[in-house]
Amino acid sequence: MPAEPRLHTLQVARTARAATLGAPATAASWWVVLHGYGQLAADFIENFQPLVTPDRCVVAPEALSRFYVDGMDTHEQVGASWMTREAREAEIADAIGALDATIRHLADGAPPALHVLGFSQGAATASRWALRGDAVVDRLVLWGGAPAHDLDLTEHADALRALGLTLVAGTDDPYVTEERWAAVRRRLQAHDIPVTTHAFEGGHRIDSTTLRALVASS
Repeated sequence: MPAEPRLHTLQVARTARAATLGAPATAASWWVVLHGYGQLAADFIENFQPLVTPDRCVVAPEALSRFYVDGMDTHEQVGASWMTREAREAEIADAIGALDATIRHLADGAPPALHVLGFSQGAATASRWALRGDAVVDRLVLWGGAPAHDLDLTEHADALRALGLTLVAGTDDPYVTEERWAAVRRRLQAHDIPVTTHAFEGGHRIDSTTLRALVASS
């Protein structure tokens, strides 16, 4: 009888990267933005150019798992993913650890005020990091996505109430239908977690007008 394969897990050093706009070392306020599935940090951060001021910077960490998004024949366009269902708990832990390390690496002295925005797949990662990571997050915006389904909202309700949770989606977003958005709101309401919602005309994208309004209210 052939031997059955065994999977072993071990921790190894990884090289993470993050794109920035502005001066993280001196900015009093950071917007940490997490990209969606198949995107890269340097491309995604371009959406946030209008936010940069002498006192505000933008930090876009990049997911650790990169792959070709244009198929096996071309191998020209690369994107990244925060996790898959394979070894998911380890990938979630790695992502949270990498995000904490990014803040420590870029911050000089006292940690800044952190406004975290997760887009699409990045929304689930942003919510896990805000609630389970070491960094102190001041505000959480989930755009085109929702809090991770595996989060225990009973356990994290107080923390979510303090984060001023905001949900944003386009009216034509195929991934955030009215039914799905209503289900997310019901889940939050069941735990007495207040949420502010914003909708804009459009699809699964970052809308500059809505983004400016969010920043103005922070």
